[in-house]
Amino acid sequence: MLLDDMVFAHAQPLPRSRFIQPRAEGEIAFVLGRGIDFPGATVADVLRATEFVLPAIEIVDSRIANWDLTITDTVADNASSGAVVLGTTPFPLLGKDLSQVGMTLEREGEPVSFGAGHACLGSPVVAVAWLARELVRREQPLRAGDVVMSGAIGPMVPIDEPGRFRLKLDGLGEVEAVIEEEGE
Repeated sequence: MLLDDMVFAHAQPLPRSRFIQPRAEGEIAFVLGRGIDFPGATVADVLRATEFVLPAIEIVDSRIANWDLTITDTVADNASSGAVVLGTTPFPLLGKDLSQVGMTLEREGEPVSFGAGHACLGSPVVAVAWLARELVRREQPLRAGDVVMSGAIGPMVPIDEPGRFRLKLDGLGEVEAVIEEEGE
């Protein structure tokens, strides 16, 4: 679950001290214009409910030493959520096949991770449809205005030191995460 203090905007500095063992991964953020509050939500329902998408860098983090996780650890650790950096240019989904969106994640201008939308359950839209059904089952449905992270579309990379991470998504723009030491 994303909490208010976990959401940052493109190029907004994030203090490195906020994290323990951070890693960066590229995702697509879905911003819902309508809720999805019924069982059996389909890909079509997700597409209809999505107002726009944004490029996003998730900063995953773990309080478990060396990322030696079990599923129980992951659940207890809020799915290793640390922060998310959202792009500032919205993109409508009309005519876009998110399974074919290519991704490059760069650290200080050097490519460090590559991927594509099909790495996320075949398509990020499929992943969001699964989440919508699961949340209805748990009686906590997605609501209008919710920001939903799709899940990684490429391998995550360690954030060993401060620096700039830039995500480039084919046809969906770019976003930059700036990790700084305190006081920079």
